[in-house]
This record gives sequence, structure tokens and C-alpha cells, in this order.
Amino acid sequence: MASSLTKESAAPSAEKTFFGHPRGLATLFMTEMWERFSFYGMKALLLVYLLSGGPDAKKGSLAGGIGMDEGTAITVFSIYVSMVYLLALPGGWLGDRVWGPRKTVTIAAVTIMSGHIVLALPGGGTFFIGLALVALGSGLLKANISTMVGQLYKDSNDPRRDGGFTIFYMGINAGAFFAPLIIGTVGQKVNWHLGFALAAVGMGIGLVAFLLGTKNLNPVSSVVPKPLSAEERTAWIRKIVIAVAIVAVFYTAVGMAGMFTKAWATIPLTLIGLIVPTGVLIRIKRDKDLDRTEQSKMTGYIWFFVAAAVFWMIYDQGASTVQSFGETKASGSLLGFEFPSSWYQSLNPVFIMALAPVFAWIWLWLNRKSKEPSTVGKFAAGLFFIGVSFFFFLIPIAMAANGQTVSPMWLVGIYLIQTVGELCISPVGLSVTTKMAPAKYASQMMGVWFLAVTAGDSITSLLSDPAVFGIDLNGTGAVAIEATLACLAALAVFMYRRNVKTLMGDVR
Repeated sequence: MASSLTKESAAPSAEKTFFGHPRGLATLFMTEMWERFSFYGMKALLLVYLLSGGPDAKKGSLAGGIGMDEGTAITVFSIYVSMVYLLALPGGWLGDRVWGPRKTVTIAAVTIMSGHIVLALPGGGTFFIGLALVALGSGLLKANISTMVGQLYKDSNDPRRDGGFTIFYMGINAGAFFAPLIIGTVGQKVNWHLGFALAAVGMGIGLVAFLLGTKNLNPVSSVVPKPLSAEERTAWIRKIVIAVAIVAVFYTAVGMAGMFTKAWATIPLTLIGLIVPTGVLIRIKRDKDLDRTEQSKMTGYIWFFVAAAVFWMIYDQGASTVQSFGETKASGSLLGFEFPSSWYQSLNPVFIMALAPVFAWIWLWLNRKSKEPSTVGKFAAGLFFIGVSFFFFLIPIAMAANGQTVSPMWLVGIYLIQTVGELCISPVGLSVTTKMAPAKYASQMMGVWFLAVTAGDSITSLLSDPAVFGIDLNGTGAVAIEATLACLAALAVFMYRRNVKTLMGDVR
């Protein structure tokens, strides 16, 4: 990457640049880095905060948390992550039809910051309001800021484009790396709410950077691509008001009847996380406007979607199930140095930054030898590695069965294996989504890809929810079954790779 950036920066240009790229990239880099700082800092704290004060909390941990049992905490965590990715769909729609990308990102940043401020308030009464605001804002921002990165390059064939996205994603991983080390330490060692307040400060810095740098963005980012007509706006407002009124009346009745429990919130949200992705795929697949080739590609894409959902179901447990194990059953020190369990969440971004260039080089090297694995093969490899990570997880689980604490290096190994799997699936999934998208849904398919995360985390929520299955996801049986499921899925994808390649048509 360094050599390409050198060539790019050497290109003659009258305008001021950011490593040879449009100045607006610096604005978006800073905005996303600080947004990810706030998001991953809060995410690193979330599970342990939910457990604190409860029956499954670590002895001697900081008091003042929500006090949930492990199953409920994992359920709430999984629903939160699934909603972040689900809300990327309406976030993209609002950017396209109502506010435009730039205004949507501004509103998103304010919403995220407000959510963290609410989380920073003492007492648990406002906790879920803050969590909902962060999820809503994250969904709005996720769908629009990447669009603005692409808009910086007025020519779609600009050779700097891929390098620009590489720099942008480095900002994501930089924010994700430092957040648990700073916010996690303050939250777990000093005060939970001070940790959440630091997340608010991070988003505030990102918002200021964005507002100060908007002059460097492409003016088209302020344009609403397909604005709603007056009639459409009225119809949508009516639908939203009716839907909110129905939900409000229903839950008011449930509350007045004395029937309300957490299950009345968790189960509907979990079902939404499963029904919406399924409904979206069915709607696109049954669209009669798609020609035979597009229909074939959508059938092939469903294979990738299901495989991705299985992958994310296990992968996202790195910040819930695995971190819960690290909090309660792994040693909190290494070589005499003590650290909070939130630090485990810094492992993935640092592994990504270290291994992503290596993987890029490996794929190019294999391509030159005409031996680069196909997209299907890479997906199968990703599923295999995520399954192996949970088979590996069985070792420290067995070691801790008699009550002894295990070395944190076991968890380092789990996160390393999972990152290898992620590098086989995540960038490849983004690429294949754009290549296989029907022309009619070209701008919507990235949101559909995010729905695989929603589906995977919703399944985790359903499994762990005490009101549904109540499975101990840190138990030997559950971990072994999930590991086996991922490896069987990898085998199925690999065995049917020729069929899937046929469905993909000219996409490779």
C-alpha cells in the first residue's frame, strides 16, 4: 500500500491533499475514527457493565452495573449489535430520500453523542434509552459516511479510489484499537459512567471535526439523490405515526396489566432481526423485474448471505460470550501486568491492521500463479476458521471447569483465529455483494449485506435469552455445537462450490 500511496501523492495537483487524496478524506477519516472510538469503547464496556452487580459478575469487579445474569446480558448485547446493522437500512433510505448523506451524518453524530451522554447518567433507569440512541445513530452514520468517501472521487475510475478507502478503514481500526484501552480502563477501573462519558467526548470530537471540514467535501454530499414528493412524505409520516401509536398503545396495555417483563422487549426485537432480513431477500428474489441472470445471481447470493450469518453469529460472540469468559474465568494479568477484560476488544483491530496487508499480498501472489481461491473458497475458509476458533475455545473452557483461572493467551488465540476468518469473509463479502447486486438494487445491496450480521446476532439472542431457549453459550455443549455447525457449513459451501459458481454467472 505504501508504494501506491507514494505514487499517488506524487501526482501533480493544484489542490491541497491528504496523502495524495482529496482533503475531504481527512475530514471523513477523523469523523469515522472518533465515531468508532466511541462505538467500540462503549461496546467493550457493555457486556461487563450489564453483568456488574449480578450473579455472574466477577468477584471484586466495580459495582454499579445493571446486575443481569449472563444469559440476559448476552441477549441484550446481541440485540444491540443486530439493531445497529438493521438500522443501516433506514439510515441509507433517509440519506437517499430525506436529508442527503451530509445532513444524515450530522444528525447521526448528534444522536450517538446524546446516547452516550444518557448512558453516562447515574442510575439504570435511562440505560436502555441511551443504548437505543447509540444504535439508531450508528445505523444512520454507517450507511452514509462510506458513500461520502466515494463521492470525493468525481471519476469512478480514479486510481486513488481504492487507496482512499484503505486509508479510511485504517481510521476505523485505529479508533477501535485505542477505545477499549482508554474507555475500557476508565469504565472498569474508575467509574462506569465516566467511561460512557469519554465515549460521548470521542463522538463530540468527531462531530466537530466533521462540521469544520465539511467545506472540503464534495458538494453533492448535501444533495438528496431521490427526494420524497410531498405526497410520499405525507404517506410516510402517516405510516410512522400509526405504527408508533399501535406499539405505544399495546405496550401501555401490557404494562397496565402488570404483565411486562424484559421478554416483551427482547423477543419482538429478536424476531424483527430475523424476519426483516428474510423478508428483504424474498422480496428481491421474487421481483419480476429481474432478468434470468439476475435471478440466478440472487440465488447464489443467498448462499453467501446464510454463510455470513453463521459466521457473524459466532464472530460477534467475541465481545459477549468470549469476553464474559475472559472477565470471570481468565486471569486478569499477564507477566505481572494487570488489565481489564475490555482490553480483549483491542485484539481484533490490531490483528486486522497487522494481517490485512499480508492477506492482500497472499491473494495477489496466488493470483499471479493462477491459484487464488475463488470467492466461494474464501467463504468456506472463513467459516472453517470461525469454527476452529470455537473448537479452540473448548480447551480453556475445560481447563476452567474445576474453578481455576486460565491464561489470557488462550483468548488471544481465539481472537487471532477469528480475525483470520474475518479477513477471508468480510472484504470478500463486500466485494461480491457489489458484483452480484441486481441493477435495480445496486444502492441497497450493501444494506442487505449488513443484514447478515443482524440475522446472526438475532440467532445468538434467541439462543441465550432465558425467556426462550436459555442456553449457556459458555457451556461445552453449546460451543461444540456452534463450532461443528460452522465447519459443516464450510464443508457444504465447499462441496457445492461448482453449483454456486454456476449461479454466479460471470462474477468471480
